[in-house]
Amino acid sequence: MSSKPVITVKNLGKRYQRFANPSERLKQLVWGREADPANEFWALENANFEVMPGEVLGIVGRNGAGKSTLLQLVCGTLTPSTGDVSVNGRVAALLELGAGFNPEFTGRENIFMSASIMGISHDETAGLYDEIVRFSGVGAFIDQPMKTYSSGMYVRLAFAVATAVTPDILIIDEALSVGDGAFSRKSFDRIMALKDSGKTILFCSHSMYQIDALCERAIWLEDGKVRMLGKSGEVTSAYNTALAIEMSPELREEPNQSQLSPGSTSKLSTSEQPAAPPSSGRIVRIVAEADGKAGNKLELESCKSTLTLSIEFMVDPSLATPTVAFAIETAAGLMVSSILSIDTEGCIQIGEDGSGLAKVEVPQIPLMKGEYHVSAFLACEKGLHVYDWVAKNITLKVSQTNTAQGVVVLPHSWQSAPK
Repeated sequence: MSSKPVITVKNLGKRYQRFANPSERLKQLVWGREADPANEFWALENANFEVMPGEVLGIVGRNGAGKSTLLQLVCGTLTPSTGDVSVNGRVAALLELGAGFNPEFTGRENIFMSASIMGISHDETAGLYDEIVRFSGVGAFIDQPMKTYSSGMYVRLAFAVATAVTPDILIIDEALSVGDGAFSRKSFDRIMALKDSGKTILFCSHSMYQIDALCERAIWLEDGKVRMLGKSGEVTSAYNTALAIEMSPELREEPNQSQLSPGSTSKLSTSEQPAAPPSSGRIVRIVAEADGKAGNKLELESCKSTLTLSIEFMVDPSLATPTVAFAIETAAGLMVSSILSIDTEGCIQIGEDGSGLAKVEVPQIPLMKGEYHVSAFLACEKGLHVYDWVAKNITLKVSQTNTAQGVVVLPHSWQSAPK
């Protein structure tokens, strides 16, 4: 594999000018007035990094941090205000899928137009056409105007075109997969196949688990600047810590404790995870038990109560054995711990119809006094592609008899001797 970077970013920046009203913008366009530095806004400023062939580089940061701006500059859909970016290889970008489609044109016409914009010749597109249509699943409507397509059909065709030609570099903004149902899984598999084949990937996500699992390195963007660049685990840890420090319980919306009963699969949060594709997998029922009681509101005693979490699920029998996971957060939203079945080989079994029941036990729960919330997840065999989830379905109120402070009890023993 070549030791030459496939992406080189040097002093890269993107500046925008703020205007008080449209007339001010017009005056500058007509008379060429100099921009007022006080009204400048830097979406990205002085970014420097390299990406090697076959590397998967994660990009993290809050909304408005400059992540999408960076990806668009790498793709060439934005022009830098400062610095430059060099890209060696064919790029496929999964940003705003279908943004270049003309709704008045047919699906067939948009395939050739979109491929042409991507630099694919007419003859090459013609050779890929049947596979694009087959993968998208819109065959019966391919010669209909795209304004007649559903939103799902629109996205499926856009994804099929974007990934029709195996790229050297894949750029993914926010989601590992698109569409719904079986297509969501199919698109995920295509992306993972590109990763496994050694393609270079820039992956932007709010899921720190996905960043840790997929990426060797990560960039943390804050207010348009690179705050940290390094090993993915170190970057995500620092990013999560910064969010936790800045988070104030008074500023968070309190969860509605009456929204779910055990077994409901309604979505409670504004999570940016994709909606659950029912033909891939779904959570049927969740049960929490402790000290002989079951329910979605439990009272536990620190270091004494044993918590049992059960999840019933259904998956497509043709898929590999799924991953079941639980996440425990403080009332303020700080992640305390996650429990994933993928870490214990062979612990999940499914029936011939795709049904399954999984239980996990947390003996002598080491949480200190306070209120905690439990979320449940059903995901693919690698734990990356989420089929279904239920957010904050279970509330744990933990009490303790001693005066120790914190979130968890660390195993310890005291020793003493006269000095």
